Amino acid sequence: MPPPRHSCVRNCTAAGSPHPPVVASRVFMSKTEQVDFLVMGAGVAGLRAAVELARHGDVLVITKESLGESNTHYAQGGIAVAMEGDQDVALHLEDTVNAGDGLVYRPAAQALVAEGPVRVAELIEWGAAFDRQGDSPTGELLRTREGAHSLPRILHANGDATGAEISRSLAAFARVHKRIRFAEWTMVTGLVVSGGRVAAADLASAGPQVHKRNPWRVATRAVLIAAGGAGQVYSDTTNPAVATGDGIALATQAGAELADMEFYQFHPTALSLPGVPRFLLSEALRGEGAYLRNDRGERFMERYHPLLELAPRDVVARAIAREGLSESGLARPVYLDLRHLTGIDLHHRFPGISAFLAHHSLDLARDLIPVRPAAHYLMGGIRTDLAGHTSLGGLYAAGEAACTGVHGANRLASNSLLEGLVFGARAAQSMLADGLPLSSADDPLAPHQPLTAAEKKHAESLIVQLQASMWAHAGLLREESTLRQGLAAQQATAEALEELAQQGKFSRRLAEAQALSRVAHSILASALARTESRGAHFRNDFPKRDDAHFQKHSTFTRDQKVRFVEW
Repeated sequence: MPPPRHSCVRNCTAAGSPHPPVVASRVFMSKTEQVDFLVMGAGVAGLRAAVELARHGDVLVITKESLGESNTHYAQGGIAVAMEGDQDVALHLEDTVNAGDGLVYRPAAQALVAEGPVRVAELIEWGAAFDRQGDSPTGELLRTREGAHSLPRILHANGDATGAEISRSLAAFARVHKRIRFAEWTMVTGLVVSGGRVAAADLASAGPQVHKRNPWRVATRAVLIAAGGAGQVYSDTTNPAVATGDGIALATQAGAELADMEFYQFHPTALSLPGVPRFLLSEALRGEGAYLRNDRGERFMERYHPLLELAPRDVVARAIAREGLSESGLARPVYLDLRHLTGIDLHHRFPGISAFLAHHSLDLARDLIPVRPAAHYLMGGIRTDLAGHTSLGGLYAAGEAACTGVHGANRLASNSLLEGLVFGARAAQSMLADGLPLSSADDPLAPHQPLTAAEKKHAESLIVQLQASMWAHAGLLREESTLRQGLAAQQATAEALEELAQQGKFSRRLAEAQALSRVAHSILASALARTESRGAHFRNDFPKRDDAHFQKHSTFTRDQKVRFVEW
């Protein structure tokens, strides 16, 4: 089972009301600002939570860059939702469970698929414009199929810009709410634990404009971490630069449990061109009938799975990785092929992808598109129950930063945006119902000391080295010897970063480097402890699934120990 709620949660709710009265709190005290609720992250989970919380209190949303720069914004594939009744919901549940390779926490998946239709309908009411039949605003919603889905249930917006549309509509709805404030270009640098619960958060400027009090502290009733994943821990990733695992690292540093950190999903098809970012080539391309071919022109997926190109992502990613290596270990190209498709305007269906490819002289309808896997989505994260409670009072989590067990060992395509909507709302409802009081929090923070130019360069080189090591030692294909090499490299990085931190030095990149290092350690330690292969975690030295010993969830704690527990 997910962790029990922290003891203070059960004892702090005001009698006679599911949502205790909240005192307006845009107050600056002599030392510490106060706010009712602090939300870290402005993706789908954070924004959905903020809207819910603002009905009963003041909300401060922290975002490291401008509003809209999040993993949500870059999500192309769509949002999976069963809107055709009970049978559709039941099939979505089974597809989710099957994709998770024996480790999905079924109650979490049931909540996802059952509440998903309501949350998506709500989003449409708030202004989200999903694609419809005939491009008519009153036409039937257009549904497509993606890998491991039994039928078409994926909604898209503007063809391949679903995340951007969801982010736009939620942000627009939240911006006009008088009780929601946004702190853009700001980062959370620490969680303040007092009386056994999180009572405040330390903030610092993350952009060119420096706050007049930098750093500064904000006391709050509850903190929600919805800061997304940590794709930047790998050298090859589809994630934006902001995805450095800050929230996950802060949670474990404060004492909260992590879970299932070994399960990092690698998207099978990122663009593979020298010197070009690993631009995501949506699962929907294969949903429309794209083939995968090796350098000999062969379709190869029949050797790996009966669903061919629509097999679960972990299977497709490893197949591409294997086909992309020669017997001597040299890299060979693998391609996505849509040249055979007729009856579909690929440029209209995938305008964003088509535009990016055209910039590199490639065309979906004309060319073989070179692809390779890239780190995409973390199934693990901060361990929570189905209501967003972590193992630490006053701290909640939702979205990719959290781990409810809803994805198991491998996420079903297009379930992540739905997860953010459903569990963002659930976490907010818990924060309201728990009714934790505001606590005073002193502000003893010393001013930050900037890094020298040489120190900035050193910190950046440490990040690059860590990313390369994680790709080499904890990527798609793992084994004990390489994982231990990865741990040694991570430890050396952590020690070098600590030297800078002990001097009172601070910069955004130094904080991100420390977060990436902590996340890397949890991934490596958890992957080393799971001596089996399951879902996105594959061990060359333990290639079989071992239900007798490992049909359990891993947990990782501040003492750096990994344990396996049944939920």
